[in-house]
Amino acid sequence: MTPAVLDFVPVWTIILGFGVFLYVLLDGFDLGVGILYGFAPDLPSRNLVMNSVAPIWDGNETWLVLGGIGLLAAFPLAFAIILPAVYFPVLVMLLALIFRGVAFEFRYRDAEHRTFWDHAFCYGSALATFAEGIVLGAFIQGFQTAGRQFAGSSFDCFTAFSIFTGIALIFGYSLLGAGWLVLKTQGALQDWARRLGRWCLFGVLFAIAVVSLWTPLMVPDIARRWFS
Repeated sequence: MTPAVLDFVPVWTIILGFGVFLYVLLDGFDLGVGILYGFAPDLPSRNLVMNSVAPIWDGNETWLVLGGIGLLAAFPLAFAIILPAVYFPVLVMLLALIFRGVAFEFRYRDAEHRTFWDHAFCYGSALATFAEGIVLGAFIQGFQTAGRQFAGSSFDCFTAFSIFTGIALIFGYSLLGAGWLVLKTQGALQDWARRLGRWCLFGVLFAIAVVSLWTPLMVPDIARRWFS
């Protein structure tokens, strides 16, 4: 009798998919709050926005570590192809996340330059989100390979489509952040978050429509699956 063999590919696929989902959900609203932070009307509002994510912001990024280490451990060939293809946006994302974390801490400790750290927190969040959108767009487009190696350029990930997905992800994360602030605030600040959330929702719906039309036109295999 042939012993049963456990196939770890679907197991690790589920684990990585679950990790990516939690990262987008949890660190997504975290980054979205950081993006909206730059539009807060006054200093008391910025303090409330910052305090709403203060206890949890750093823990949310743990899921990003799980995704990267899990991909390396379970699918080393995919890791070896994907990482060189998206090297620059991943580097920008990590630097922006680090700069964002530094700004978060120094905002309280360096009151003299608080305005600078406020901008750093906002722009670091936006830049990290945009870089993640570039990675997503590049992944949808696919990677040029020769055998078992990446054969393209590190700049191939920067296309009109990936730049659009980067902008779209900013609206998506901002929508999550607005929803978080609606839950965690009240009064005028809650109304402000709700108004921004409506604008972000319109941006997300527009992005969904554009990507749904653009993707089958860009990838013939997807067009065949959609229209066959």
